[in-house]
Amino acid sequence: MATAYCMKCRRKVEIRNPRQIILKNSRPAVQGVCPSCGTKVFRIGKA
Repeated sequence: MATAYCMKCRRKVEIRNPRQIILKNSRPAVQGVCPSCGTKVFRIGKA
């Protein structure tokens, strides 16, 4: 599973409900939700 840094929890978390997205500059990214606090987390470069 992909991990991302949660700004609210201030630690690396495993992304829940990960979705692959493409940024405006055509770079791949993964977006999902923090499992502990529910904040949106984001990781660039994981296709």
